[in-house]
Amino acid sequence: MKNFLVVCLVSIALFSVAQPLVAGSKKPTAPPDKTYAQKIWDGWATLNPDNVAKYYAAGANTFFDIAPLKYTSWDEYDKGAKGLLSNYKSATFTVNDDFAVHPHGDLAWVTATVKFEMTQKSGKIDMGNMRWTAVFENQDGKWVTVHEHVSVPMQ
Repeated sequence: MKNFLVVCLVSIALFSVAQPLVAGSKKPTAPPDKTYAQKIWDGWATLNPDNVAKYYAAGANTFFDIAPLKYTSWDEYDKGAKGLLSNYKSATFTVNDDFAVHPHGDLAWVTATVKFEMTQKSGKIDMGNMRWTAVFENQDGKWVTVHEHVSVPMQ
């Protein structure tokens, strides 16, 4: 009887440890941090949306950018951004120290200001700080943007 009890307790312990490792389950990942955010903005600095596509969710999502008013999917955002960015020859973006993340289960929203310097093909330089708010969703263990709002204060 004592051996039977030990076998049962060991089996229960092993089952409880093995439970999270069931096929198909994903280990929870930490929410996006400033380093992750900077990777996104470094991708935008290449002036090629293909370099940031992996950070954005496919499907019907809303993204508010500087111009136009909004995009209703990553495909729209990609196409529109390529058109706007084609007017520039270089860009740098720096996520400022006011970056904040607000995790809530499989969602997290981030807020920050982002310093930018963009050089137009004409040579004119645009500089300043913009606002950035993004909502991320943990999809299959990867944080992707499902909503984004970028704006520049009115001068």
